[in-house]
Amino acid sequence: MIYFDNAATTINKPKCVKEAVYNAIDTMGNPSRGAHEPSLKASRLVYETREKLAELFGIRDASRIAFAQNATDALNMAVNSVVNKGDHIITTECEHNSVLRPLYRSGAELTVIKSDACGKLCYDKEIFENAKAIFINHASNVTGNITDLKTISHIAHKNNMLLIADAAQTVGCIDIDVEDMGIDILCFTGHKGLMGPQGTGGIYVRKGIDMKPFRTGGSGIHSFDREHPSDMPEVLEAGTLNCHGIAGLNAALKFIKDMGIEEIYHREKALTDRFLNGIWEIKGIRLYGDNTADKKAPVVTLNIDGVPSDILCDRLWTEYGICTRAGAHCAPLMHKALGTDKSGAVRFSFSFFNTEEEIDKGINALREISEL
Repeated sequence: MIYFDNAATTINKPKCVKEAVYNAIDTMGNPSRGAHEPSLKASRLVYETREKLAELFGIRDASRIAFAQNATDALNMAVNSVVNKGDHIITTECEHNSVLRPLYRSGAELTVIKSDACGKLCYDKEIFENAKAIFINHASNVTGNITDLKTISHIAHKNNMLLIADAAQTVGCIDIDVEDMGIDILCFTGHKGLMGPQGTGGIYVRKGIDMKPFRTGGSGIHSFDREHPSDMPEVLEAGTLNCHGIAGLNAALKFIKDMGIEEIYHREKALTDRFLNGIWEIKGIRLYGDNTADKKAPVVTLNIDGVPSDILCDRLWTEYGICTRAGAHCAPLMHKALGTDKSGAVRFSFSFFNTEEEIDKGINALREISEL
């Protein structure tokens, strides 16, 4: 099997991640719910993982990070706290349904920034006036195009807006510094570039932004209060945390730190460039996104003329053992902008653990299919 669906979830994890999850199942109690060693061990793990995430994202106060099930969960938390019915909110055509659907449900007045034929955003500064916040991704899960969040934050803050960033496609492979980039709320998942288990992720909230509980229940503290605790991170962490998953995420974060974000990025960029260079002149290939950009997420989305995207995806799997993703990728506005809302497209997404040999097999498979 050749796995090129890493934008959905990574399968090839560092060995230490698997070992950490396995060991946690037999040793972890409930964090902040007891004074015995299994509970204390879980509490120490949660604290340590928060600290590692804070270091990775340039966050001074690790308590501003709350754990979530994934980026979708975190984005719902952000919408629940920031957006009220009738608020003016800005978002973009590049967004995933994890942003769009919570915003639609919120009853906010939405301004959607358009994109060009390559999926690059087209906006002027005036669009940011009289808005409360902008919800925007750091990289599109369809095109891999990177958003210049530092520029967006400068414009947003000049207009007294919050910047809420969806970093699902960039954490772990592209450097993120929330203070330097001016990110007010960062939503991320653990099961993609961070190489952790599914069911992990989190949200960073800048100090001064009050969050509403997304769920209420046990927190391990203030048990006699009728209201859920209002301080970070407890305000967003009702119930038992996924400590087994967090143990795996903790190990993955150590692997990433030891390897280095830049090394991971250069490895994935080299694989992406090799793939692009190999398919560029294949007959009938249609590429989407800005594939000549200096920096992009390790994502290449394409079609072959005359081959429906679902058929191409199925043939890649059944005939070549190659895993890709066809369809709309939960990003309907992006596909409408690219003109693929009817046909869909096939996404190849690479990880640090893919090899040059696998890339070459993917190129050859596309070439053979295009020649039939």
